Amino acid sequence: MHRVSLVEVRARTCKPLDSWWTVTLVDPYAVRLVRLVSPWRWVTPNRLTALSAVLGLGAAACFAGPGRWWPVLGALLFHLGFVADCMDGKLARLRGGGSPFGGWCDFMLDRLRAILCAAALMGGEYLRSGQVRYLWLVALVISLDLLRYLNAGQVSQVRDLYRKNRAAPTRSRRGLVKAALAARRIRVHLFSGIEFEMTVFVIGPVTGFVGGVALAAAALLVIFELRLVHHLWRITRQPVVHSVPTAAGSMGHSLAAEASLVRQPAGR
Repeated sequence: MHRVSLVEVRARTCKPLDSWWTVTLVDPYAVRLVRLVSPWRWVTPNRLTALSAVLGLGAAACFAGPGRWWPVLGALLFHLGFVADCMDGKLARLRGGGSPFGGWCDFMLDRLRAILCAAALMGGEYLRSGQVRYLWLVALVISLDLLRYLNAGQVSQVRDLYRKNRAAPTRSRRGLVKAALAARRIRVHLFSGIEFEMTVFVIGPVTGFVGGVALAAAALLVIFELRLVHHLWRITRQPVVHSVPTAAGSMGHSLAAEASLVRQPAGR
């Protein structure tokens, strides 16, 4: 495979909207690295996923280390692991798509990395300081990280159900802000799971204020998730009608009742 131009790599691999951390602190050199390794057939998306997991394990080991600078090294490894994690998807898109199993591995290893790093970082702080609050922060960070990704899947399904049949949004101040961010490929949800993890596992160890930064990140994540849920609730309050073909012709059908049926277990 020949090495394509940087402009083409960026156009084919970068998402239309992404987190501001990814857009500003990862994509500028991740696309260059993807372009560099794209002709090398032995570099595959699954191997980049494995590299991300290895770097995550290294970060967890450093977080548990003694002294001031081991956690800083852990923060660097965690960020490099995230770069590799972004590269696997970009390389898959550049080569024409990845596999369902690769997507599953990517998601599960990401969650495992976050759990191990939370336990190592907060556990290391507990061993260094003896403060029990760090043990509570282990549970808080892991719970919020899992909740965020569970909520994201549910919100995405319900939102997609309504988006196809909604009227075009009216021009407003919020719409102008959203358009300005979109012009830079930044999504309006400014503090998502990515920003949460980077704040806890990168900014916290680098600044040395692990506990305070983790609490601030938790508060911001909760605020933005509640805002997202409120926005979803407003969408589902709007009756949306689409046509359903029947034997007698098309008839109107409301989606309002369908929202409650999304991802309901069978038999309930």
